[in-house]
Order: sequence, then C-alpha cells, then structure tokens
Amino acid sequence: MADNEAAESLESASVGFDAGAVDPEVVDPEEYQHLLEDYSHLAPPARHEVLEGKVLKVSATQVFIDVGHKSDGVAPVEQFREADGSITVAVGDLVEVIIEDGHTSEGYVRLSHERASRLRIWDTLDKALAENLTVSGRVTGRVKGGLTVDIGVPAFMPGSQIDVRPPRNPEQYVSQDVPVRLIKLNRKRGNAVVSRKLAIEEDTILRKAQTLEALHEGAIVTGIVKNLTDYGAFIDLGGLDGLLHVTDISYGRVTHPSEILTAGEEISVRVLKYDAAKQRVSLGIKQLVPDPWEGVTERYSPQMRVVGRIVTVTDYGAFVELEPGIEGLIHISEMTWSRRMKHPSKVVKPNDSVETVVLEVSKTERRISLGLKQLEANPWTTVEQRYSIGSVVEGRVRNMTEFGAFLEIEEGIDGLVHVSDLSWTKRLKHPNEMLRKGSMIQAVILAIDAVNKRLSLGVKQLQPDAWETWFQAHNVNDAVRGKVVRHTGFGAFVELADGVEGLCHFSEVPGWSGRRSEAVPFTPGQELEFRIVRMSEEERKIGLSLRAHAEAEERSRLDQYQKRAASAASELEDLLPNQR
Repeated sequence: MADNEAAESLESASVGFDAGAVDPEVVDPEEYQHLLEDYSHLAPPARHEVLEGKVLKVSATQVFIDVGHKSDGVAPVEQFREADGSITVAVGDLVEVIIEDGHTSEGYVRLSHERASRLRIWDTLDKALAENLTVSGRVTGRVKGGLTVDIGVPAFMPGSQIDVRPPRNPEQYVSQDVPVRLIKLNRKRGNAVVSRKLAIEEDTILRKAQTLEALHEGAIVTGIVKNLTDYGAFIDLGGLDGLLHVTDISYGRVTHPSEILTAGEEISVRVLKYDAAKQRVSLGIKQLVPDPWEGVTERYSPQMRVVGRIVTVTDYGAFVELEPGIEGLIHISEMTWSRRMKHPSKVVKPNDSVETVVLEVSKTERRISLGLKQLEANPWTTVEQRYSIGSVVEGRVRNMTEFGAFLEIEEGIDGLVHVSDLSWTKRLKHPNEMLRKGSMIQAVILAIDAVNKRLSLGVKQLQPDAWETWFQAHNVNDAVRGKVVRHTGFGAFVELADGVEGLCHFSEVPGWSGRRSEAVPFTPGQELEFRIVRMSEEERKIGLSLRAHAEAEERSRLDQYQKRAASAASELEDLLPNQR
C-alpha cells in the first residue's frame, strides 16, 4: 500500500509539468536532464519494449519482479526452469521481461521473460546480419541437404556452407559448437540460414598462408585429427589437410587408424612429402621415432630363442610381435615336424605368448623367419637308427592319393605305400579300394631316405609273392588249367592262380585265323587246358598255348597207341611159336 501511495504522489507531482515550456536559459541543461531521468520511469513503457527488472521473490509457480511500474509484475516460473528441472534465477537477480496485456487477480502486472529473450535474440541476430558478425551455434542434427543449428532460434546450414571443402562426413559436426555467420534472416517466419564456411574462411586463409610458409619435407608440425578412414587419417595442419596413411602411423601392425587415433585429437606429425603445386601433404607419426629395424641383425641372430606374442594367424602361418614394430613369421611348415597339420590355428592363437627359434633375418626386406618345430629334435635325424629295411611297422592312414597312401608311423614320420605295393594279386586303380583313411595297418619298410625325409613302405610284402611261388612250381611245357578272365584284340588273359595270369595269343588257338569276322574261340569264365610255352619271372609274363596243348595231347595219344600196338604185337609173337 505504501508503494502505491508513493507512486500516486510521484504521478501527481508530474501533472502539469511541461518539459517543452521550460526556458533553457533559466534552467541549467544538466538540471533539466536530471529532471527528465527522475520522472521518465513513471511513463508507461512502449509495446514490445524489453525491460530489466529485479527478482523480488520466487514461488513454486511464479517469479515476482520489480520493473519500476506502479505495481510489481509476475512471470511464470516455468520460463526460468532448465531441462533438468532447476530454477535459473534467485532473489536479487536482474532479468529481462516484456509487459503483457492485463493484470493478475491479485493486481500484479503480467510479464514474459520468454518473449523478452526471444526478442533480444532476434535483435542480436539482426545486428549480426547487418554487421556481418560471427555468432556461436550448436549443431543439433543432420537433415536433407545440410545441418540444423541452434543459434537461439532454429537455423539451417546448407551442406555447401559447412566447410571450405565439402566434408566427407557431415555428421561429425553434430553436437559440436561451431562459429557461423548469418546469410538470411526472416523474423516474421522465424527462418534463419547460416554458414560455417563464411565464419572460418578468413581465418582458414590466414592460417593456411602461415602453414604453407613454414611447410617443408622433414618438418615436424602439429595438427588436429579431422576424420578417419580405412586407409588413414586426415590431419588439419591449419587451413590445409594432410594425409596420414595407416602404414605411417606405427612401425607395428595397425588394422585401422581408430586403434591409435581419435577425431579431434591434437598430434605431432612429420612431413614426408609436400607437393606445393597441388598442395598435397603426406604425413607420418612413426617417422618421429627411430626405426626399430635399425640394428635388428645385432639384436636377433639365427638359432636364437626368442619369446613373442601372436598378433595374426593366417592360412600360411602366424605373425609374432617380438617388440613394438618388429614382427616375425612362423610359416606353417615350421610349426611341427608332422605334415598332417591343416591350419596354423591348430597350434597357436592370437595373443598367445610363444617361444620360437630365429631361422633367418633380413633387414632389407624387413623379414624375420621363425620356427616352432626347431624347439624339438628332428625325428628324421635318428630314423635310420630306429628303423631298418625289412622291419614291420604299424601306422595310421593319414592321407591317400591316386599313386598311394601316406602312413604316419610316429609324430613327424610319414611313409608312402605305393599303390603297386598294396597287393600281389589285385590290380588297384586307387588305394581306397583296399584302405580306409584313419585306419591302422601294418607295413614293411622297403627304403629309408633320411636326407630327403622319405620312407617307402609296402603292404603286400607282408604276404608271400604268389608269382614267385607259382614260378617255382611250374616249368615250360607244363600243362596247366586256367579260367579265361578277359580277351583283347590279340589274345586272352587266363587266370592260373589267385593273382597270377597268363596270355594265350590267338595265334596259339588251333583253327582260328584271327579275322574279325570270326567269332572269338572262347568266352570269359570258360575253363580250358593250356600248355606253358614261355615263362619270364623278371617280367612276370607267362605265355600259354591251346595249340601246343592239343599237339602234346595228340602226341601223347599217338604214343599211347604205339605203345599199346607194340605190346599187342609182342603178345602175338609169344603166342605164335606155341601154335607151331
């Protein structure tokens, strides 16, 4: 009530005061100005005028503010609340507001802090557009054609205005605060178009000129990691981008730059190549430190045992990190003395710590060959002491090919059973006709070649040779009985015993000329009597003849007849004297 009475007394004091009627020569100008300032706050504010008021009280729903009017004003407390629910003002704070139409039921003037803030923002943006000033904005998202930016009001940034060069990944700016300049502004529609390119262009040109002035091959410069790709990283050197290739990040193995670098990170790099005409710069990080391959031959020598970590396993071997930037390869053939291993992952896995033997070091080719199997004795060095020709061994059928089967008789020792050494009697086209992969079989050692790591084995040698036995029991001109198994254009093959065959040429068939028009004189399965006409134990060939057998039979019958005739004649002569 006291405040209202004071306001009324001030209002009445101003009644009849005519500032224009005061004679400037009578009233001092400074005193006149003071009079205007003393009473100007009693005049009603203009519409949409932003006023500054002092917070008197903060309640659960309203903020009471003194704006120097006849009565205090109130604004909704929600206009001062942050997203997390906290209140941004306290008693005594100065805030900007606009007087709304009407009063509350308690007689307070309605105020709006929200409208005042909005008007103040647009005023600031109008000034920034008119004077080409730079303002700060936060990128809130990506939309078709560009980005959305919060500069106090929602604004649109076209893709062509994001950077001096078209960005490879516009989304990298989302949630970042960026400097922008206004291109277009429409307060009535609430539209704004901004450009980051214009805001940074002048600074970019200046920084680029400074960068180019100091740039030369071998120089060490500082830059910001702009963005990462599969093949490297682009580094902002100050208005100029340089490429840091993935192979120049570290002497060690780097699959992707993100393993070492982070976008926005500040790093030091060395200029490897600089093309001033095209303004292309190649950069390197690993070149800032000594090359670990220098002096590698002094640190690693053949037959040395070293310990390292498996970093990569491939089809042909495993790479071992011996020290940062130094890797060696264990080839699959150097992992075990056995030949049965199919993949290196059966022996080692990534991150395994392994002890290996250095086999070869090449500084020029940056290659170190390592071995695992060299940690154990080579079983082939003592194979001749442990096995002898003619001895019987047992092994597992590890693999089969058309020419034979490989038997593993111990770890690292394989022997070959040639297909011809599987059976004395059977004509095998493939070992799988007689053997099964993974099965255990016995064999006889036929030959040992420790130098070339070869062991010849035989299975048929476990049994007597059917050919040898047959040749020992037969001679040329012997009569034999056999079964025709097949015939060709020149004769027929005859089975004489299990696994033993002879050939009867058609010229040895009586009464057959060999013309194609004539029928073959015998058929498969037919059993006949033959005569042996040729024998070759070395070549394992037996020649048979039906003709010779028929002639021999004929001679035998003739001899029998002659013998019987002679016997009859002798008996007749013995009877005749008695009759006389």
